[in-house]
This record gives sequence, C-alpha cells and structure tokens, in this order.
Amino acid sequence: MKITWFGHAAFRLDFADKVVLIDPFFTGNPSFHSTVEDASRGVTHILLTHGHSDHVGDTISLVEDAADASRTLPVVANPELCSFLAARGAGNVGRMMNTGGTLDAGGFTVTMVRADHSSGGDAKPAEYLGNPTGLIIKAPGEPTVWHMGDTDIFSDMALLAEIHQPKVVFIPIGDRFTMGPEVAALAVKRFLPGVEVVVPCHYATFPMLVPDASAFVAALEGHPVKVVVPPSGGSFEI
Repeated sequence: MKITWFGHAAFRLDFADKVVLIDPFFTGNPSFHSTVEDASRGVTHILLTHGHSDHVGDTISLVEDAADASRTLPVVANPELCSFLAARGAGNVGRMMNTGGTLDAGGFTVTMVRADHSSGGDAKPAEYLGNPTGLIIKAPGEPTVWHMGDTDIFSDMALLAEIHQPKVVFIPIGDRFTMGPEVAALAVKRFLPGVEVVVPCHYATFPMLVPDASAFVAALEGHPVKVVVPPSGGSFEI
C-alpha cells in the first residue's frame, strides 16, 4: 500500500486497483502543495469522516468531474452527509453507513467507528450532518488502516484496536479542535499497543493549530511504534 498525505487530514491510499481519497480537502487548504488533478488522478472512492468543510473539501467537484467522464465515484459517508452532498450536486453516489457498521466497498471494507468531535455544515445556521467518525479500512493482503478523523482521546480506542487490529493509524495532533501532541502520544502509548506506524495529521494548516509535529515525535521517543511525518504531498509504502 502506498500512502500519501496532502496536509491537514487528507490522505490517499493506493493498493491493488483502488485509489481511495480520505477527507479530500485540497482547494483552500494552505498545506496542500500539489494540484487537485494530480492528487485525485485515478480515484475510485472517497471516504469522509465528517461534515466540516475542511474534510468534505473537494468531494462535490470530484464527483461532478467523474460524472462528466461518465464514471461513478462512490462516496462513503454517514446518511446525513450523503443527503447533504446529493442536494448540492453530488448525485446518487452516496454509500451511506453509520458508526459501528461495516460496508463492502468492492475490494476493501470500511468500518465507521467513534470519534469525539462535532459535525455540521459551515453555512449559517449550521446544518447537522450526522456524528463524526473514524474510519477503518481493510483490504486483503494490506495493513489495516485507521483514520481517526477529528477526535479527542477516549479509552475505547483500546477496544477498537483490539477488535480491528490496525497496523497504521492517522492521528490528529493539532490541538484546539482535536487532541494536542502530548495527548495524542498518550493515546498511542496507552491504547494502541499493536499499531506499527502512526502518522500525525490535522496540524500546521491554520495558525490556530500546532505548527509542526515535533512535540508528538518527542513524546513518542523510545516507544516501539514508528512515527512517519511525511511532507505535504509526500508518500511512503507499507
């Protein structure tokens, strides 16, 4: 599996014949240094953790571009978010699911799990867009990946790790809207004993967030987990 981070919480997973974008916040993302065309080339699925605009990102335009090319680009999201996207031009592409459920996306599965955050549209008044979630992606012969979404620490992370046995975790560290670096490191040490690789995210995008991952890396010094901190647009394989 090839993993690419595009800044903030946006990731791309390349495996087998799949190209999966998670929370594709490209346009308007000051940490995004690629092009939308390059980042989305060959995309087969979009997965969304929740409805905030810095996570929904370019979803609608990517779905519209696929339709113009006579392709259907499925979007996995909660029911409220699927309805929200359909009403704004994303068509009948939503693959709705909810917390605790598992969806067979064709060649891989997605499980929605708990995240402690909020979820809503940015218009005024804000529109409720379902509960925030994390996403666990499993594919034959590939490491299980857990994108935690936007969340604080919670002790049931240990139970989710026991159930799903993730090997790679994308974990928010930016503080103010999610865990900060030290708390995120505590979550790794206390609740994720079987995880092999952690990738910090949701930082350095805006001035309100932690500017770099150094405190997170320092807090995990001496711990056996591998911390990967790619530059925006950087990839690694596992």
